[in-house]
Amino acid sequence: MILKNSVGLVTGASRGLGKAFAEALLKKEAKVVICDINHEEGAITKAEFDEKYGPSQTTFVTCDVTSPSQLKDLFSQTVQKYGKLDILCNNAGINNENIWEKTISVNLVALIQANYLALEHMRCDRGGQGGSIVNVASLSSFQIAAHAPVYTATKHGVLGFTRSLAEASKLGNYGIRINALCPGFVNTSILETLDQEEILGMFYQFKDMAKHWINLFGVLEPSVVGDAFIQLVEDDSLNGAAMKITSSKGIQFENF
Repeated sequence: MILKNSVGLVTGASRGLGKAFAEALLKKEAKVVICDINHEEGAITKAEFDEKYGPSQTTFVTCDVTSPSQLKDLFSQTVQKYGKLDILCNNAGINNENIWEKTISVNLVALIQANYLALEHMRCDRGGQGGSIVNVASLSSFQIAAHAPVYTATKHGVLGFTRSLAEASKLGNYGIRINALCPGFVNTSILETLDQEEILGMFYQFKDMAKHWINLFGVLEPSVVGDAFIQLVEDDSLNGAAMKITSSKGIQFENF
């Protein structure tokens, strides 16, 4: 896939991994809609990107991905602004075992809804131009984690949904490649939650499990994961793939 002049939409893009994914697309001369629930941070990121890449390259939209109406408007605004949608990166995610219903809503339910909205705009068999969807899963999609069972469940769900929808796209000739990006620990705000009792709740006593995994796999910088994301988007041979990336082992694809 040629990224120059393509249109991408990245959720949770005001900081951390989402910001890295958006910037990776901008470096390839794509246009990007950056979406985040935090208007203040989003405006700062938009201003930063304007200075580096030009104001016409990005649009910021405030959106709570757990609101179906806001999510639908996000896609409509994207297509209205740029005339099409080529790339969706579902990055918005949280880790909160105390408010586990919200964790499921953000990490899994909203992601599924965003995929279905993208299909409406992108499916070749229904007048779209096709494209690429990357769903951000996690190394937790393959591991057990006593300190974060609900977060782990959502990431297992993201991987299963991604692989199944990718198969549907292939069988239905949607023209959309759908892949899962499964990074290990990344130097973002979510990493800080692994040592907070108010986040882990009753599972705080198992926090040392997270520290064990960190020691084993290391911590990635967002820009490194951003480069891996670009590989998933550009490689037209990948559909239903699960790309794992860790500091200690680099990029590996899971063999199912």
